[in-house]
Amino acid sequence: MTLWLWLLSGCAASAPTMPGVGASAPTIPIVVDEAPLAVEVADTPAKRQLGLMHRDALAVDHGMLFVFPDDQVRNFWMRNTKIALSIAYVDGDGEIVHIADMIPYDERKTSSRLPARYAIEVTQGWFAAHGVAVGGHVEGLPPRAAE
Repeated sequence: MTLWLWLLSGCAASAPTMPGVGASAPTIPIVVDEAPLAVEVADTPAKRQLGLMHRDALAVDHGMLFVFPDDQVRNFWMRNTKIALSIAYVDGDGEIVHIADMIPYDERKTSSRLPARYAIEVTQGWFAAHGVAVGGHVEGLPPRAAE
């Protein structure tokens, strides 16, 4: 019986974690209109495509920062995304140009309306709860993505 438990626990401990499935990557700190936020950085096409798909939840005051190489109108959708999210589109100067709520699994596009270099996804309602609005500012953004 002890050997069986040891084997079972060993298998569970060594099982690989699939990227994006309930697990999070290292984060960096940013400040969104004076509210601290820890964000995973999606700065490659592959990371941006995966985004927060297949996640079950986000930790409190955590999100994902999408970094692009230039400012242009951006479109996001919620394919394979279980969590209700809010998204803030941010231009190259760190100004929030649009905020929207997104519904889980909704494949309609949510547009930035104006050019944006960054997008920040958080649990739905986070921006409203912290008094963050269009025209607000984000500090600590990394440089543009190199592509």
